[in-house]
Amino acid sequence: MAGTVLGVGPGVLVLQLLWGLALLLCLALSRTAGRARFAVVLVTLGAAVLSAALLLFPREDERPATAAADEIVDTFFIGRFILLALMSLVLLGCLFLLLIYHLMEPVYAKPLHSS
Repeated sequence: MAGTVLGVGPGVLVLQLLWGLALLLCLALSRTAGRARFAVVLVTLGAAVLSAALLLFPREDERPATAAADEIVDTFFIGRFILLALMSLVLLGCLFLLLIYHLMEPVYAKPLHSS
């Protein structure tokens, strides 16, 4: 796997960079006033069209390379799956606590002073 960074190829990195820059540009344009604010739609459409072009026209051959004789087996799949399920449950619990204690916090009325 030559040419990979963190296990992904250069195409994935280009797409991440493209959408990261599009997100930053959209955030910057959403703070502006007037007609420049509507350029967010054009930036999003441009990033989508460029992504579609990058995905539809791959550079490599469509035929897969010959498989090697060695087969890699993931021996820790079940443990990793259990860890993912546990982390998902913790995330859901934290979101529930956020909902209860922050988003649904009661707003009490202030007493009126009659004179």
